[in-house]
Amino acid sequence: MRNFIALLKSYGLLQRLIIGISFLILVFVLGIVGYMVIEEYSLLNAVYMTIITMASVGFSEVHPLTNNGKIFTSILILASIIAYVYSITLVTSFIIEGEFRAYFKHLRVNKEIQQLKDHVVVCGYGRNGKQACQQLTSGNVKFVVVESNPHIIESFKEEANFLFVEGNATEDEVLLGAGITNAKGLIATLPDDASNVFVVLTARELNPRMKIISRASTDGAENKLRRAGADNVIMPDKIGGTHMAALITKPDVLEFIDFITGKINIRLEEINYAHLKDKYKNNPISQMEVTANTGANIIGFKNANGDYVVNPQDTTMMTEDTKLFVLGTQAQVTHLLSIIKV
Repeated sequence: MRNFIALLKSYGLLQRLIIGISFLILVFVLGIVGYMVIEEYSLLNAVYMTIITMASVGFSEVHPLTNNGKIFTSILILASIIAYVYSITLVTSFIIEGEFRAYFKHLRVNKEIQQLKDHVVVCGYGRNGKQACQQLTSGNVKFVVVESNPHIIESFKEEANFLFVEGNATEDEVLLGAGITNAKGLIATLPDDASNVFVVLTARELNPRMKIISRASTDGAENKLRRAGADNVIMPDKIGGTHMAALITKPDVLEFIDFITGKINIRLEEINYAHLKDKYKNNPISQMEVTANTGANIIGFKNANGDYVVNPQDTTMMTEDTKLFVLGTQAQVTHLLSIIKV
């Protein structure tokens, strides 16, 4: 019930419903009081007269009305008409203005979020959050955005398949509404470092297994975020400065990397040991025949100790907790995954 009321409030419907219903109740109560005072009706007769007057059913009055009673009845009829017109206008605008559609879309979105598994929760849809969502979309990774800015939320409502939760990402209830317990990762991109620390702390407590990546603005915040439970901390300003300097010192190398990571048709994929078919586990990577079968290339390897190897040898063994990094076109990588993954 609390979720239903919150949903009505989010669309401004609850306030208008309260006004419309209160208007009708007020007219009804005034009608009863008026008949009891002016015509000296009993409570039952006053209720009866008010109902048949407001409903305009045409039944005869309890006894002939006095002149004051006729004037009061005329006023009551006009007030009833105004109340009905207002209520009908409320319902009509609710449907015509798109709120009816938006309301049921919100219900559908909430239901879809609760059914998600292995998705990513993105906290904050600023510049960094938007870029993260674009990258997740290009990688076909499902995600849910948590945002409190009402203007941004309004833009989300126009998107056909955009999953979002309105609220403060530092609150447990909001993160639970985003399906945090079933998520595989969280990206905290709030502009305030303290808020990101709270988000990371809360998320780590709610889902100890997930991977958490957070934005940081200062060097001091980086250590705090890691202590709070962030697996990786990104400082956009520092990365931006390094990127700009590298464009001067190594322009072609950096542009090539941007081409690989930014071009939609080029895909850099990581392949986890746990996702391989049994015949490729505990065997050398040469057995996969990646290049021969698909045209893609193995460019990196991560061993069980977390060390990286560039251009691993064919004799490198795929053992537990290891990963391969493969580069190729979208079609090549997709074909490779269909061959080697379970």
